[in-house]
Amino acid sequence: MKRLRLGISPCPNDTFAFHGLLARRVPTPGLELEFDLLDVEELNHRFARGEFDAAKCSFHAALRLAESSVVLPAGSAIGFGVGPVLIGRTPGAKIPSDARVLCPGEWTTAHLLYRLFHPDLGRVEQVVFSEILPRLERGEADFGVCIHEARFTFAARGLALVEDLGATWEARTGCPLPLGGVLAQRELGSDTLARLARAIRLSIEYARGHRIEALATMRRHAQEMEDDVLWKHVEIYVNDATIDLGPVGTRALAELARRAGESGLLPRGTAPLEVFVPGPAQAP
Repeated sequence: MKRLRLGISPCPNDTFAFHGLLARRVPTPGLELEFDLLDVEELNHRFARGEFDAAKCSFHAALRLAESSVVLPAGSAIGFGVGPVLIGRTPGAKIPSDARVLCPGEWTTAHLLYRLFHPDLGRVEQVVFSEILPRLERGEADFGVCIHEARFTFAARGLALVEDLGATWEARTGCPLPLGGVLAQRELGSDTLARLARAIRLSIEYARGHRIEALATMRRHAQEMEDDVLWKHVEIYVNDATIDLGPVGTRALAELARRAGESGLLPRGTAPLEVFVPGPAQAP
């Protein structure tokens, strides 16, 4: 029995996808899994420090950590025409060069997208994602790049959509937006990686077949408690690419890596990102 420490975020698509494992409803032969639920940027940095065997990390972080880790085929969040949203006070507002812009973490894909599309605009400040809407409401910043449930709740707080960065990405690239996925340490070896990938896939399939049961897990950890908000988040970020990243998701990841590299937003000499593919004997 191999014990693995995993990290995921408390956002609804993660707690939905991992419900089967969190509630011990699916088999994990040969593995004993322990979970921590943390802010996504904390997951990025703690995985980088080797504190987790696997974690749901931003794909921006994954690009930076490609030398020591692989992306598992199950568990990713891929947005089709949607993604992090840039929020302000006026719909479609222009961003002044001196505007104060809040982002949810340096290594988040949300921050990478903002820098790809608005490289010279705004003075960026990194804060925990749950702080962004309250600080915008209090007038402590001009714009904020919001993730998780905030895309469904900003209007109720009197704020406005400036840009859906996921829609911009898809319009410019023709690809869905790879937001985050399950990174695993290469040193685990192919057998353990395959077992973990299969367990995650089974967990997602279990949640899809037991939605009411999974809802209790989502409610336990969510920032927003309205059920319709939780389900909207699941509907846009838990899809077929979550079950298996597949060719479409892999191509989208390659496009993200290419654009980030060409824009100088990745360290020079960054290794290519690898999606782990189980061998024939290891396949589900």
